[in-house]
Amino acid sequence: METNQYIDINKKTWNERTGVHVQSEFYNQAAFKAGKNSLNEIELSLLGDVRGKKILHLQCHFAQDTLSLARMGASAYGVDFSDEAIQVAKQTAEELQLHATFICCDLYELPQHLHEQFDIVFTSYGTIGWLPDIEKWADIVSQFLKPGGQFIFAEFHPAIWMYDDAITKITYSYFNAEPIIENENGTYAQKDAEIQTKCISWNHGLAEVIQALLNQQLQLQHFQEYNYSPYLVFPDMEEITPGHFQIKQFGNKMPLVYSLKMVKKGE
Repeated sequence: METNQYIDINKKTWNERTGVHVQSEFYNQAAFKAGKNSLNEIELSLLGDVRGKKILHLQCHFAQDTLSLARMGASAYGVDFSDEAIQVAKQTAEELQLHATFICCDLYELPQHLHEQFDIVFTSYGTIGWLPDIEKWADIVSQFLKPGGQFIFAEFHPAIWMYDDAITKITYSYFNAEPIIENENGTYAQKDAEIQTKCISWNHGLAEVIQALLNQQLQLQHFQEYNYSPYLVFPDMEEITPGHFQIKQFGNKMPLVYSLKMVKKGE
């Protein structure tokens, strides 16, 4: 598959999803605009006090998390390849009078659009599965980190992506063996939305991700797996405590999320 094919297909999907997501109860844009912080306890504990920090948020969608970081006192930059999402992000920032910088481009092309380094590079939940080359992704992370800078990452666990959409049987490889091509009705944020989209994604095992970052001279400071998701995105989930969701059939036996904190070696 040619690179531009998966980018064009996925960009079309995310442009179509954006309009639905902005209006969805899942994202609750009204609550966000009223002051709700969209970040979860997992990433908040790793980010710490971000006041005065310069933060690059990769694959930011329509930037609730980016703007939450700005509200917390960071100098926030958001990157996404969906022009519809970036347009919403800019409009929301203007409406809320929050200062943030937004760049619309494919992640791998970011060095052509941005020439700065950051205290923190951040990305979370449903991001790297859209990228075929994790070594190239890790290189992007490293390029934009200052020496001593931190990479903060929270992501859905690759074990859960092995299952079919109904979470009834193992269908896909844990390893990055081949593209996963799916056609979907609706979207995770609104299952009954009247949209039909095509998605091309890749599963990336933990060793693949961590080793790619280690290859970029990033030092691992934190690695944790979680038996819950902060989002109600998989079938047949139950809320075990506020904001903690598990798949009923797995209970606390399946990892659903993991997090990393890595630091770029000083020069």
